[in-house]
Amino acid sequence: MGALDYLSNFCTVTSTGSKRKTMQTVEIKVKMDCDGCERRVKNAVTSMKGVKSVEVNRKQQRVTVIGYVEPNKVLKRVKISIGKRAEFWPYIPQHLVHYPFASGAYDKRAPSGYVKNVNVQAFPAASNNAAAHDQENMVSLFSDDNVNACSIM
Repeated sequence: MGALDYLSNFCTVTSTGSKRKTMQTVEIKVKMDCDGCERRVKNAVTSMKGVKSVEVNRKQQRVTVIGYVEPNKVLKRVKISIGKRAEFWPYIPQHLVHYPFASGAYDKRAPSGYVKNVNVQAFPAASNNAAAHDQENMVSLFSDDNVNACSIM
């Protein structure tokens, strides 16, 4: 069997040009006012090659596409076939953001429970060591042992 396995390695055919797409979930925000808009969006995306399921939520103005598709092609198809402004879903659940009511994250137009997807470095969470150090400095600022420590009064 060893000789057959060795020879079979020379006879295998490998394809160099085929690139298999991965299963993705694409979320798009599209303004939909009526049942007709909802139906047109769903029909346009369902007819794409590789789409497994389409979910349309008119209340949130959200379209979720699951399948072997490219996100930019889905967005382009929705923009061209519907003729309305569409963008990738800009919101994330509120519990994933450290400061959900900061000016960069809070959006009045966001569905309930969602905020804008902001950069985490813009609002860094304090580390445990830094928080403990700040608390220690505050305690020593108002010390009863050192009467000159409190210069605020």
